[in-house]
Amino acid sequence: MKQEFSVETLLQHLGEEESFPYGSVTPPIVQTSLFTARTLRERNARQGRNEFGYTYTRADNPTVRLAEQKLAALESTEDALCFSSGMAAIASAILTFAECGAHVICVDTAYPPTRTLLGSWLTRYGVQTTFVSGERMEEFEAAVQPNTRLIYLESPSSLYFRLQDLRAVSQWARAHGIRTLCDNSWATPVFQNPHALGVDLVLHSASKYLGGHSDLLAGVVAGGMEDIVRIRQTRELLGGVLEPFSGWLLLRGLRTLPIRMERAHRSGLQVAKWLASQPHVARVNHPGLPDHPQHALAQAQMRGYSSLFSFETVPITEEQAYAFTERLRLFRFGCSWGGYESLLLGWAHGEANAQGKSPWLFRIYVGLENPDDLIRDLQGAIDALLA
Repeated sequence: MKQEFSVETLLQHLGEEESFPYGSVTPPIVQTSLFTARTLRERNARQGRNEFGYTYTRADNPTVRLAEQKLAALESTEDALCFSSGMAAIASAILTFAECGAHVICVDTAYPPTRTLLGSWLTRYGVQTTFVSGERMEEFEAAVQPNTRLIYLESPSSLYFRLQDLRAVSQWARAHGIRTLCDNSWATPVFQNPHALGVDLVLHSASKYLGGHSDLLAGVVAGGMEDIVRIRQTRELLGGVLEPFSGWLLLRGLRTLPIRMERAHRSGLQVAKWLASQPHVARVNHPGLPDHPQHALAQAQMRGYSSLFSFETVPITEEQAYAFTERLRLFRFGCSWGGYESLLLGWAHGEANAQGKSPWLFRIYVGLENPDDLIRDLQGAIDALLA
C-alpha cells in the first residue's frame, strides 16, 4: 500500500489489501508450527519453503508477518521483526553486531535488564560497555574507542526520562562507522521516529503501548533491510520469535495505537502538571513540562509525549511513602506499563538526612482512566507525605 496515507489509515489497511478467508474483517490466526509443500520436488526447489514462502513458524509466520509490515510502516523503515519479548528483541539486535572484543556505549539510565546484559552478561564474551548519561554529545565523543561498534540509546530513558539528541548522535556515529540502536517504547512511532533522525535500528517492547492491553509479551526491531536480514538469522537461531496468537493480539493493539497515544499525551501532561504544583513534590521528570532541562530537545524530536514519568518527593520516612501508596484506590503496583491500568512504583532515592528521611522516587503510569479521577485519588493520598 502506498505511503501517501496517514499512519492511522495504514494501521487499518496495510497488508490487508486482499480479502481474508470467508470475508472475515480481522486477519486469521495461522496457529501452526509447520508449513508443508505439496511435493518434495517443489520444496527442494524453493530451498525448503512451500509455494507461499513459509517453512516453520520459528522462521516466519503469516500472522506475525502482517504485524511486522505494519510496524515497518509505522517506523518508516525497510522492514521489521517481531520477537517473543522486548528483551528478546534487544538481546538479538545487540548479539548480532557486538562481536567478541567489541566496545559498546550505552546510556546509563536505559532499561535495567539491557544494562545488565551489556554491563555484566556480555563481559564474559569479551564485550565491554561504557555507560554515559547521554545528555551531552561530548560524553559520546569522550567514550568512543577504536573498537566501538554500537551505541545504545533510549530516549527518553527509564526512570529519569533523560533525552539524547538522536540526530546529532546518529550522524556522529555514522561518520565513525558505529551502528546506533534506540529503544522507542516510551514515545512509540506515533510521537517519535528515531530512524528518520538517522538511527539505524529501532527497538520496542511491544508488551507496552504497541500491544496496549496488558495481555501480550512481544518485542520489535525495525531498520534497514541489510541489518534486518542479519538479525532475522539471529532470531531463527536463538528461537525468540513471536508466536502467532500474540502476533494477532499485537495487530489488534496497533489498530487503536494512535487514539490511545493521543489520550496518553493529554492525560499524562494533566497529571504531571498537577503533581508539579504540589508542595510535597520536589521535581517531576516529564519531558513535556517546560521546566524539564531538555524540554526544547523533546519538542524538536518528538511530536507528543506518553504518560509514563516519575516524580521525586521532599525527604520523607519510609512509613510516609507507604502510607501514601496505601491510600490510593485507582493505582496498582507493578513493573510493566502501556496498558489500560494506572500504575505506581517507588523507592528511597538518595542519602537519608539527620532525621532519617530520604527523598523518594515514584514512577507513575497514567492509564486510560479519567485523569480527573486519578488526580482526585492522588489528592486524597498525597497528604500522607507530610503527615
